[in-house]
Amino acid sequence: MSNNGSSPLVLWYNQLGMNDVDRVGGKNASLGEMITNLSGMGVSVPNGFATTADAFNQFLDQSGVNQRIYELLDKTDIDDVTQLAKAGAQIRQWIIDTPFQPELENAIREAYAQLSADDENASFAVRSSATAEDMPDASLPVSRKPSSTFRVLTPFSWQ
Repeated sequence: MSNNGSSPLVLWYNQLGMNDVDRVGGKNASLGEMITNLSGMGVSVPNGFATTADAFNQFLDQSGVNQRIYELLDKTDIDDVTQLAKAGAQIRQWIIDTPFQPELENAIREAYAQLSADDENASFAVRSSATAEDMPDASLPVSRKPSSTFRVLTPFSWQ
């Protein structure tokens, strides 16, 4: 599931391995690695898909959010923790409020439809999977909200 022949927007776990951390983050790459190496030994690893770092970067660029981020950070005193916290909150809100481009939304919807095709009562976990946190030289104190597990009861909307 790619956009006009360029890099994929969505990749299935069985397409991933530890060499893909920079494309889909550590958790997703690890799940792909487990499917590839453990499913043949009888270990059951649930199928799934990941949106790619390229998809996220395209979302930021095409929506104009990236430019807004740069402009905000240019005006932010990086030594002022309060200003940084406010800037971070603003950036998160811009990302939440900005709709996906149709290509990305369609790729996610298609993957979701394939994933849930055999079970109308399927439950899913939506997790972040950063591309930098699992690198050998990374030192990132990270605080995240917990993952969400959800079941779609009605047709869903991204907004």
